[in-house]
Amino acid sequence: MGLDAEHGRLVSQHLNPNPPAKSVVVVGGGPAGLMAADVLSQSGVAVTILERMPTAGRKLLIAGRGGLNLTHSEPLDAFLGRYGPARRWLAPAIEAYPPAALIALAHDLGQETFVGTSGRVFPKAMKASPLLRAWLARLGARGVQLLTRHRWTGIDAGGAVAFVGPDGQEGRIAADAVVLALGGASWPRLGSDGGWVLVVADWGVGITPLEAANAGVQIAWSETLVARHAGTPLKRIGATCGDQRVTGEALITARGLEGGAIYALGPAIRTALDTNGAATLTLDLRRDMTIEALTERLRRPRAKQSTATWLRKTAGLSPAVISLLREASPGALPVEPDELARLIKALPLTITGLAGLERAISTAGGIRADEIDERMMLAKRPGVFVAGEMLDWDAPTGGYLLQACFATGAAAGRGVLEHLGGGADAQIPVDVAASHQS
Repeated sequence: MGLDAEHGRLVSQHLNPNPPAKSVVVVGGGPAGLMAADVLSQSGVAVTILERMPTAGRKLLIAGRGGLNLTHSEPLDAFLGRYGPARRWLAPAIEAYPPAALIALAHDLGQETFVGTSGRVFPKAMKASPLLRAWLARLGARGVQLLTRHRWTGIDAGGAVAFVGPDGQEGRIAADAVVLALGGASWPRLGSDGGWVLVVADWGVGITPLEAANAGVQIAWSETLVARHAGTPLKRIGATCGDQRVTGEALITARGLEGGAIYALGPAIRTALDTNGAATLTLDLRRDMTIEALTERLRRPRAKQSTATWLRKTAGLSPAVISLLREASPGALPVEPDELARLIKALPLTITGLAGLERAISTAGGIRADEIDERMMLAKRPGVFVAGEMLDWDAPTGGYLLQACFATGAAAGRGVLEHLGGGADAQIPVDVAASHQS
């Protein structure tokens, strides 16, 4: 059965002939929304999910095309440090629903996991569709109603959730509480277009402007470099912006650079762009060598070799790296070995901007932390909870994005239960005191 058919099957009547007294509407069928629905339905709450797209979990499916990176296996303290300033208020949610809990959820849904060489955690199937299929089936068996092609338009004065259905007709659903998990604004074609900002801002809720995160950067390459090297990876490099330094890989694109090392510097790059209108990215193109060792190599005679051949044989530089050096030295490369070594170890590049939200992996900005309480409930709209990328946090790729979406979704679900008087302690699928291991 295809996913479309599976989704249609899940739009069903509640299985319980005696419906529970409390009902909740979850707006958004991504990881955060599905997690909130999982927690709530596990406790017997009647849950309806509104999803504007024809199927739920579209961004999750796209993320899993190259291997679904669920979370990361590093120690929890280091893990939490990846969230920067948002660690302060995100930590309780992630500590309550840590990577071990997310791994247990995957296993419970029949998806065994493994830890890659980088410490990232993946399902053995690598893709997202088996996990999503099993998850939707479980929610359907609990009576969760999934209404696709239903676009949320707000919450009326009586607390009913307003929407426009697939036939274009407006409708209302009464609810005892609402969980908003509408995502950020990246990859808008998959359903998260940030349209909720105007509605929520109209409630007087403070929102940090949405910006591209984990996005490529724009650099004014020469036509020659683009023609020869667009699509070429840069492996095992160091990258610095401001006082932030990372190691990893990048990819030369027609418009600049993208890749893990670039994404990890996203907050520092955005700060520099906002402050100065441009940002300086410094690349260490031979991270495995000290500048002294590199200088010594560059003292070797060139004989009759071309500069490119000499650099390739002497310093182990690829044609793409040599072209990058020429971009930074449009006249001629430095002649002195120590000066050339410094350029290789600290190549300055000027970033003029970020790729747009339509190409970004995730979104920075969102509902400010001071607008929610410890249960993920909006202080200005009691009974309305928020989760996932709607919140103002940012994290690099590597499993941190999905982990925070799942964790805040679980926190919102528990928060709703507490708000409704049903308790919030029995919803974690593993012992929260379990060690942070896979």
